[in-house]
Amino acid sequence: MRSVVAMPELTFPCRCFPSRLFALFLTQVNKNGCAMRHLKIAVLCLALAVGGLVGWGVFLPGSHPTLERLGLLGPMRAAGLPIAETDARGGGGGFGGRGGGDIRIVGQEVVVAEAMNRIVAIGTARPQRSVTLTTEVSGTLEDVFIRSGDWVEAGAQIAQINSEMQELALARAELGLRDAQARVDRIAQLRQSGSATQVQIDEAELALGRAELDLRDAELELRRRQLSAPISGWVGLITAEPGNQLPANGEILRIDDRRQLLMEFEVSEQYVGQIQVGDPLEISPLSRVHDTLDGRVRALDARVDDANRTLRIQGEIDNDGDRLRPGMAFRISVPMAGEVLPVVDPLALQWDRRGAFVWAVDSEGRAQRVSVEIAQRRDDSILVRANLSEGQVVVLEGVQNLRPGTSVEVSELRAVPLPAEEGAAEDEARQAMDVEASTPDI
Repeated sequence: MRSVVAMPELTFPCRCFPSRLFALFLTQVNKNGCAMRHLKIAVLCLALAVGGLVGWGVFLPGSHPTLERLGLLGPMRAAGLPIAETDARGGGGGFGGRGGGDIRIVGQEVVVAEAMNRIVAIGTARPQRSVTLTTEVSGTLEDVFIRSGDWVEAGAQIAQINSEMQELALARAELGLRDAQARVDRIAQLRQSGSATQVQIDEAELALGRAELDLRDAELELRRRQLSAPISGWVGLITAEPGNQLPANGEILRIDDRRQLLMEFEVSEQYVGQIQVGDPLEISPLSRVHDTLDGRVRALDARVDDANRTLRIQGEIDNDGDRLRPGMAFRISVPMAGEVLPVVDPLALQWDRRGAFVWAVDSEGRAQRVSVEIAQRRDDSILVRANLSEGQVVVLEGVQNLRPGTSVEVSELRAVPLPAEEGAAEDEARQAMDVEASTPDI
């Protein structure tokens, strides 16, 4: 806001010409005083601007291209200002340089590595084989020969249902078979002497066949009351006790063969053909996210589900030490090989209004700006999509003095960061439980 100095109005008792001329002179002096102040301010601003341009050109070599485009760099040098000359290759002096020579930088060679893509899903484990033992007939449970949690072999008898009537029927069938066999033997002797007719022989053999069938039927009824393990495995909780009246098809216990666990999950149809039987899986129980177990793909579904466009996959894992149980929830990770990309140190990554880039040294020893696209981040390295070749040097330190075409000297070449295995990098993801796909309980 401009201030205006008000001068008191001058009045003279005499209105002669000299008095009026003197009053006009005082008024002009007042106006010229305001103009002088404005002029002083303008001169000071101009001096500051000139000083800033001189300091920018002397102390910041990166400003030389801009000053040259403005037509100021030549006059500043002609005026005797200490501005460093560039060499024939465009190198500049200044901070990090050597008085007009190459700019010294710290670099690192580019290596290439394979980007790892992952498909992550949630699945529920089930045993490789499992049966629920039920009764075929009703009756009273007489005895149980195992305890909950025991290991049983296939064919071992587990329980016995009351079978007194079936034992009597078996004894009766055995007697009938012996009687029928004795009659056949007598008819055979009479046949040798010609005393038996063909009708008698046929009737005796038919009776023997019926007796054999009666015996087999009695043995079957007896076996139906003897409960045996159909597979080898661990016995679950036994709910029935001796003396209980069991109905037909009543459940007694479950047997699980959990030496291997199976789990099913779904992936998008875009991965069809990229996952094969035998491919490795990384499996972690949700209750112990830091325990990583090695699994493998056991089978693939024959078709894609046309409702949700997913492919069902079955994985398996060895249950060494019997530490896992069916029904547990697991995080299943399918590592998939990706494209081969350059690997750079995070220190080399720079940003400007055009996006991410790195300074790379070309074959002539000059710094060039190379645009990059970040493909994957790891603990101490970044995989990028860029026009970088293996073994090419990228700049880690000294980037503040660089411009395209600047001649550089690599004063230090740091060790190449070897891409770490993704197991350590996945810990945080496992804790966060950030999954890309999930499946309901199987």
